[in-house]
Amino acid sequence: MTELHPALRENVRRLGDILGQCIQHNPGPEFYELIEQIRKAAKADRRQESGSGQRLAELLSDLSDEQLLPVTRAFNQFLNLANIAEQHHNVRRHRGHSADLALEPLTDTFRRLQAKGIDKSRLARCVADLRMEFVLTAHPTEVARRTLIQKYDEITATLEGLDHEDLMADEEARLTERLKQLITEAWHTDEIRYERPTAVDEAKWGFAVIENSLWHAVPEFLHELDRALLETTGEGLPLDSAPIRFASWMGGDRDGNPNVTATVTREVLWLSRWMAADLYLRDIQALRAELSMWDASDALRQRAPESREPYREVLGQLRQRLLATRDWAEARIRGNQADETNIVLNNAELIEPLELCYHSLCERGLDVIARGRLLATLRRAHAFGLQLVKLDIRQEAARHTEALAELLNYLGIGPYDEWDESRRQQFLIEELKGERPLIPRHWRPSAAVREVLDTCEVVAEQPPEGLGSYVISMASTPSDVLAVILLLRECGRQEPLEIVPLFETLDDLKGAPQSLEALLKVDWYRRYCADHQQIMIGYSDSAKDAGQMRAAWAQYQAQEALTEVAEQYGVHLTLFHGRGGTVGRGGGPANRAILSQPPGSVKGSLRITEQGEMIRFKFGLPRMAEQSLTLYLSAVLEATLTPPPKPEPRWREMMDSLTGRSLASYRQLVRETPEFVPYFRQATPEQELGKLALGSRPAKRKASGGVESLRAIPWIFAWTQMRLMLPAWLGSDEALGEALEAGHQGVLEEMIEQWPFFRTYIDMLEMVLAKADLRIAVYYEERLVEAGLKPLGATLRARLQDCVRHLNRLKKQETLLEAEPVFAHSLRVRNPYTDPLHYLQAELLRRDREAGGGVPEEVERALKVTMAGIAAGMRNTG
Repeated sequence: MTELHPALRENVRRLGDILGQCIQHNPGPEFYELIEQIRKAAKADRRQESGSGQRLAELLSDLSDEQLLPVTRAFNQFLNLANIAEQHHNVRRHRGHSADLALEPLTDTFRRLQAKGIDKSRLARCVADLRMEFVLTAHPTEVARRTLIQKYDEITATLEGLDHEDLMADEEARLTERLKQLITEAWHTDEIRYERPTAVDEAKWGFAVIENSLWHAVPEFLHELDRALLETTGEGLPLDSAPIRFASWMGGDRDGNPNVTATVTREVLWLSRWMAADLYLRDIQALRAELSMWDASDALRQRAPESREPYREVLGQLRQRLLATRDWAEARIRGNQADETNIVLNNAELIEPLELCYHSLCERGLDVIARGRLLATLRRAHAFGLQLVKLDIRQEAARHTEALAELLNYLGIGPYDEWDESRRQQFLIEELKGERPLIPRHWRPSAAVREVLDTCEVVAEQPPEGLGSYVISMASTPSDVLAVILLLRECGRQEPLEIVPLFETLDDLKGAPQSLEALLKVDWYRRYCADHQQIMIGYSDSAKDAGQMRAAWAQYQAQEALTEVAEQYGVHLTLFHGRGGTVGRGGGPANRAILSQPPGSVKGSLRITEQGEMIRFKFGLPRMAEQSLTLYLSAVLEATLTPPPKPEPRWREMMDSLTGRSLASYRQLVRETPEFVPYFRQATPEQELGKLALGSRPAKRKASGGVESLRAIPWIFAWTQMRLMLPAWLGSDEALGEALEAGHQGVLEEMIEQWPFFRTYIDMLEMVLAKADLRIAVYYEERLVEAGLKPLGATLRARLQDCVRHLNRLKKQETLLEAEPVFAHSLRVRNPYTDPLHYLQAELLRRDREAGGGVPEEVERALKVTMAGIAAGMRNTG
């Protein structure tokens, strides 16, 4: 059995011991002994020792209401500390520690691509032209409170300090004492939010991720990229190259979230400008302290002719403008009159004086100074810009149709919502070609339409660099796109904005290529978009709609066809991947996902959402962020220069057969089995998830409705909590089983071996199946499900076992994760800490339901903590 790396195991032990000391101090030794008894009983139960399961159940059932909360908190806290140790280990492995998994250095990636026939100049040019944009979305699945995350980050930094082998005894003692302080602070801090964060709160959290991590990580990553590129190709990264950029949906995503209004969006945009100005001011202050040289170019001296320290003088001028910009943004946030005198209006005004100083230093032979802190600030200016993050706007197509229908009805032009597509297009293009204003000054629209127009006015106020894309969900026709452009123009927007249709459901994905072709046939629009088009592929709702296997194949086929349409029309296509954190929402290792995309679909550009707890796991600390950016860039570069082969016809036929069966199987259960929804409601904590104040967005798109109206995040979160993991495998079980029984094992094995798309799908399926736990699922059913529904539960568990058996047969292994022993062992190590939380959650759900939600406050808090703890143990929620 593969064990954890010794260094990781030591840190898990160290943190666990300190937590134990905290518990011994408060609540006390007797309580600590109780925790130890529960942990040991859980370990014995996992070893299936005689009577151990009964002992664990007895210990937990005997807990008083007063004991429930501290017990759940203890196990939750340990799982969070284990995550910290694991994340730290993932970073430290790149600093001389022996590795469980190796991150390929960029120099090795570049040399490997050269060995495949990519010449140096093409490689350097491709890197310089790369454009990867990470879109930070709100944190609906981030369970941990921000105050705890800050403590966890400092614990990580302290562990990093303890890694030094040359520590003096007193230095080690101070660091260890700091660990004790931080863990004690965490133990005495409430894990649970009691008020749902607002959309502005979510945006502030996104800014904090940039301030505390990405602001430092991006220039460090680009420095390493520059060094590796220069070493392998002889060409460095151009000064103005920005292969990494960031955008956000926090405060801009109003689809299904009534809490995101035009007022909220405007405030978030001003906050972003304020934060950017503040961060650049810190950089400029540090640069002025460093750049005390007198030797300067003629161009720089012309800017500061009387100064003995021209660099400081020029940077001082920029500092004054940034101070004015920050004051201006603060006034706008407060709703006050704002003085626009001397503010920095656009990125060029920020970058120009920095480049002037840079070129002056290089001209005077002071390159070593130029390429230090000054270059880092320049890299930030190109990557983050004056807005810090570009804000995307997302709205449903029907809201724009409603606005135009109400307007045209008021004007007596006609019933826009009843027109066919041809008539809509004709009207929209005529208006877009004309100059007349369409919206009367004194028109009083309905509140819903007023909100749409107010949002368009906010968009119109912003400089071109302040906004990312306008994403239209449920868009299927050219008029859906043209309607947005017209509304924006009517509200004062002059510059083109990238309008992005989102295709997510199975039917939408099937129709996406035809929709794109129809749009590109509109000559006016081709001129508007300048032959650059972005299309968003949704993952969450397609998987909930059709099952994971069918959705994955539909997404692949849609991307293939969209790429072909774009090539046919000579348009550069950027695919925007709306992935979540879990496999059921398109998650999984990002580099493997990128490398499994259809050939030609990644052409040096990629846009991708990062959301939920995955933002923290990937970008929460600078070194983690550098590692994540390295993985992404390597994958995008490789997929661009050496794309995977096209799937063989027999593989396509097999996927059509597999996914046809999986779709029928999935929908038959989810949509056509009367017992399914009642079982789902009873066996999982889906109804109770609303108690967690996770985000500003409602759990359902509609206040009423069943599974079809439920958002993908709680749909997956609920099944994960009771460990059946149903959304990720349902349908795949019968599809794979029937293919194997029909004698297709050979072609399936060939697909795994030679087709990255299918291999990645199978590996992700295996990872999810490894997290499933039938014993836990049975316990939930026993405690929560009425007798008449239990046969369905037995059927689901049998199907899950079948899926495991089919997958092991395909991979020619006895047990899951034979090729990933470290991950498998990590799951086993967590079980004695997650099991008590599962048992307690099932019991607390029973109590809560029997009391009609009227349980004592401490019992409800304990229930919430079990949800947070299980999410930490599984390393994902939704």
